[in-house]
Amino acid sequence: MRTVIRPWQKSDLPSIRRIIWESWISTYSSFIPEIDLRSHFETHYRETSLLRLFDDPFTQGLVAEADDRIAGFARLYFNRDENHLYVSSLYLLPQFQGQEIGRALLKAAERHAAEKGLDEIWIGVMVKNRPGLLFYRKAGFVFVQEGPFTMGKTTVSHLIGYKKLGRSILINQKVYSTFDGGEGLSGLCLKLLAEQKETWSDLRRGCESLKEVRERDLSCAGFCVRLQYNPGRIKSSTATVSGKDMNERRCFLCLDHLPEGQKGILYRGDYLILCNPMPVFPFHFTISHLDHRAQAIAEPVDLFLRLMADFGPGWILLYNGPKCGASAPDHLHFQAAPSGEMPIEKQVREEKRLSMLRKVDHALCYRVKDLGREVIILEGDEATVVERAFRDFLNALKKVLLTDEEPMINIAGLYEERRWRLLIFPRRKHRPEVFFREGDARILVSPGAIDMGGLLITPLEKDFIRLDAAQVESIYREVSMEEKTVEQVIEAMEELKGN
Repeated sequence: MRTVIRPWQKSDLPSIRRIIWESWISTYSSFIPEIDLRSHFETHYRETSLLRLFDDPFTQGLVAEADDRIAGFARLYFNRDENHLYVSSLYLLPQFQGQEIGRALLKAAERHAAEKGLDEIWIGVMVKNRPGLLFYRKAGFVFVQEGPFTMGKTTVSHLIGYKKLGRSILINQKVYSTFDGGEGLSGLCLKLLAEQKETWSDLRRGCESLKEVRERDLSCAGFCVRLQYNPGRIKSSTATVSGKDMNERRCFLCLDHLPEGQKGILYRGDYLILCNPMPVFPFHFTISHLDHRAQAIAEPVDLFLRLMADFGPGWILLYNGPKCGASAPDHLHFQAAPSGEMPIEKQVREEKRLSMLRKVDHALCYRVKDLGREVIILEGDEATVVERAFRDFLNALKKVLLTDEEPMINIAGLYEERRWRLLIFPRRKHRPEVFFREGDARILVSPGAIDMGGLLITPLEKDFIRLDAAQVESIYREVSMEEKTVEQVIEAMEELKGN
């Protein structure tokens, strides 16, 4: 099939209207009623409206012809105030989708931007337009802003993003392999680790530093923990995570800022699985979103559950909230490591510790006793069931704490015997008071999901030696949510379910 991209002509406007409408019906009708699509279409895309756009000196139209038939259309708009070129529209007739025509239109738009001396191009995509989001992300776009977009009486979430010209080349340079489903993700990660040890010196040094790691078990009141002396984690343990600090430093998870030798596995088109250069475990991975978007679990919890199943038995997935352990609270990411390394994994299998709270839609909710900190377990044999239960818990937590922001939580996820199990650690503080003391009185412990799981990381040897059971118990009490608050959350879950 021969494809030609050319500037639009007035005689193209009837065909362009048809392309827009048929594309909308094909793409948007599953989440926007047709009556609202029609209202927006007749308001903004009647021929008189298109004629005004045609005459606008800051608007450029591109038409794609496939074997001499008009198959697609793109509209470009140059915003003088922002000095940005926007791809305001890019639509194809449904029968021509998936044939590289959209990519050809996008490349023509990029050439237009380059001719204007611009080094980036901007786009807007509805959140529920998953195929569109995947298309643009694969093309190298990063989405940095979310806002409402209204058609008729329906308002949906809309993402604004940009692409640095040449970004798709950068993605290709950073991708070791891809994973879009099926079996073998964990094996692929191990191959990545072996390759990166050979080619990336930072990772090689980080893995070699694990030889200096020492561990010792410590018995506390009713539970045990393991202390790990790991000097390689000093930077992570002392990371400053205030808004001001975030704004002043380069995000080390953004694609543009990854070290030269670092590569990863492109996971389901949206994430990059990377080897952690400052590991806690011999096999320690970071799963980072391609876009620079805030650390938050509410939207991607379904992806977190999918990751658990894709890694499979023998692995544990970790999430640190933006205010309680995430070293990059401004960039969405998870961690993966071999299971069996954290004491809590064994402890929550002891039935005497589990107190059943509720069973709804085949999801079980437990509270774990006698661990010195609050732990809630959600489990089920269907990911969607566990997802709903988690959202109930999160909404109840917000209700009790009177906040619209994400409450402080850490999560560990296990997938075993075809069951999903989430261990949730509700928090009230990020760091204990001893972290902020001066001089020798300071103890450098900064609890995240790993620490809340019973493996406390101490980057300083003196802390590793002197920490005792009473201090560990005190740290857990201080940073964990109070018992009475957790009880209120459980009551709120019941109330929300009743409504």
